[in-house]
Amino acid sequence: MTTETYAGAREAVHEQRIDGFGTVRVLPLDPRADLDVLHGWVTEERAAYWGMTGFTRQQVLETYLHLDSLDTHHAFLTVKDGVPAALFQTYEPEADRVSECYEVRPGDIGVHLLIGPPAPGAGVLPGWSSALLGAFLAYALTGLDRQRAVVEPDARNTRAIARLTRQGFVPAGEIVLPGIDLPEVHLPEKRALLAFLTREAFERGGAAPR
Repeated sequence: MTTETYAGAREAVHEQRIDGFGTVRVLPLDPRADLDVLHGWVTEERAAYWGMTGFTRQQVLETYLHLDSLDTHHAFLTVKDGVPAALFQTYEPEADRVSECYEVRPGDIGVHLLIGPPAPGAGVLPGWSSALLGAFLAYALTGLDRQRAVVEPDARNTRAIARLTRQGFVPAGEIVLPGIDLPEVHLPEKRALLAFLTREAFERGGAAPR
């Protein structure tokens, strides 16, 4: 299958046509079928805050196979006009270490995002990140009928924090996520910025690139 029709037969959980941008499809991640894309993205230096820059293909595969086995955490590949464009993840905050750092409300949903690099020979349209994130938030908040999106980017990741703030997320202060050392999960302690975006604020602001 060519990149122009990447995963074209895979059923999308959300599809959205954004004027002046293109068609965005949010697909459930297939760890094996998407391994080339996954490994290429998460091991780039630009993805250093994901903590997988030194991972082998097998380690990346095992990480996402484990994620795929969970009922509380889900990964999605976002495809823009047939080309992979972003990796997104959702999680239930009460089943995540972030629950030790704030009072989880009914209707909360946690979100992680990694915007992929432009396809070879393709430029980046104005509002690229905002449009991709907006389409995914439309799925996470409206499609899943949730009331508030929760993010906790690394406090040093000023670029991601600026992107989220432009999208309407409201910072709620720094937190320290505790380290996890289990047979299937190894996560170091993380200083992060906690931020929220309500569904009401998202729908009021719209999902158009800006």
